Amino acid sequence: MSFIKSSSSGKPQVQKNIAFCTLLGGLLPDDDILITDLFNHFDNKVREQEKSISREALSNVHGDWYEWLLAIAAWNYTAENPNANLALLLPNVIQFDVSTLYVERLNKLIDDLRNKVITVSGVQLITSNPDFVIVNRDLVNQYFGNIEPITKISTTSLSNLETMYQRFINKCDYEQIEGYISVKTSLRPDRRLQIPHEGSLMKALYAHLQTREWITNPKGLKYYAIATRMTPPDRSALKTVATHSLTTVFSLPQAAVDNVFEVNSLKQAKQAFSSILV
Repeated sequence: MSFIKSSSSGKPQVQKNIAFCTLLGGLLPDDDILITDLFNHFDNKVREQEKSISREALSNVHGDWYEWLLAIAAWNYTAENPNANLALLLPNVIQFDVSTLYVERLNKLIDDLRNKVITVSGVQLITSNPDFVIVNRDLVNQYFGNIEPITKISTTSLSNLETMYQRFINKCDYEQIEGYISVKTSLRPDRRLQIPHEGSLMKALYAHLQTREWITNPKGLKYYAIATRMTPPDRSALKTVATHSLTTVFSLPQAAVDNVFEVNSLKQAKQAFSSILV
């Protein structure tokens, strides 16, 4: 099956979902296969169909392929572990405001904060969306019931994974969002600080809701990072303090990123999710 099409400008373009399903043969790879090796193999197959596809275009496609593999691994981990929470893919901030996952009462408080920030100081509270949201299992059970593992990968199953978050719009109370995950196929020095910046902002919003709701002892919001490779400098850069936690002496400073995971195989994904989703 061809997975190359012409873009509106006439340039060849990879149909990433069709390529992903076709090149996997509809099945997950073996647990021990390195994801970077798998993507190199996919790249070679793509170039067999269209030699003019650039390295940059393939690198962009890798991000979606990686997120889909992780989304399937997370779903299957939850299906096989009845007490595990569920990690769901999120679209980017242009397509979706992550705060709308909260029940309307809490979402209005965040809207109120945004309005007051711009009214009082003329600046905006601008956030980017994490790649995954972690939803509490009790809430998941209310809407999904029994979760079956994904064994056959198709464009339909990918579409379902990408839209599953919509089931939880205006459904999550304060502690029903357990945390978030940021995912990168690679961590360049100029991309490292995006992750703790995201984590710091999400935790600041959580702290703001705590104050507005008068919640005295919340369990806290978790923020995780996943990449195919984590070097010591990467890990060091991600050990950044959540800036809002520096403004009070009544609690210890918090980490912007609670833990980082190198995930370059489905085996490593299972190990990571055994820590993240429990």
